[in-house]
Amino acid sequence: MSCELSRTTVHGYIDGELDAVRAAEFEQHVESCAECRVSLEQLESLHRRLQRNQLYETASTRLRQQLRSNLPGGQDASARRWYVMPVFAAAIITAVFWLALSLVQTHTHSAQIAAELVDAHIRSLEPGHLTDVESTDQHTVKPWFDGKLDFIPPVADHSEQGFPLLGGRLDAADGRAVAALVYGRRKHLINLFAWPEKAASTGFSSSGSSRGYQWLMWHTGDMRFCLVSDTSASDLEQLRELIHP
Repeated sequence: MSCELSRTTVHGYIDGELDAVRAAEFEQHVESCAECRVSLEQLESLHRRLQRNQLYETASTRLRQQLRSNLPGGQDASARRWYVMPVFAAAIITAVFWLALSLVQTHTHSAQIAAELVDAHIRSLEPGHLTDVESTDQHTVKPWFDGKLDFIPPVADHSEQGFPLLGGRLDAADGRAVAALVYGRRKHLINLFAWPEKAASTGFSSSGSSRGYQWLMWHTGDMRFCLVSDTSASDLEQLRELIHP
């Protein structure tokens, strides 16, 4: 279940907009809410990266010439410089603001979905919930999804690399039906969740941990994928490389 505070309060807390009472209440809430804790950690990480990178861009000669050409001809060079600098600074600040906002929204959304998928992984460990189709044969598992979803997930067996396919099932995330493929890793079980998401930016990835489970999420083409397991983060990264070299 998605926590409302991860969408309504965490941003105000990290920006120092909450009063002392609400800030204290939220800090107490974070101690018991994995979703808010993940969102807070990702926002703090983003703020640190923005401060550390000291984003600064120097105007190119061509851009300076274009800006100067639009100034009234009666202004001398000194006046033009003072005119160009605030205009260009405002453009850079605006660009950085929208970039930061986009990154925060993307990471927050991913953290919310990851929390749902960790819940789904835990549910799958209950007796009788792991697979709807139990098979190590990808040619059995893949056709099973046909007609049950509006897409066919990529299914492959990676037994030779230590990740045997165990089966698949239908699950739900982000308000829609998704495919869940189950892999083994020694004595651990790994869920690979997959669903189409055309608006996603190819190459984006994020990872984290919640309640003792690791998760790794990424986009490739028009698909979003997420691995969840209690195995190591390096195992999840190895499986991702097998799925999308």
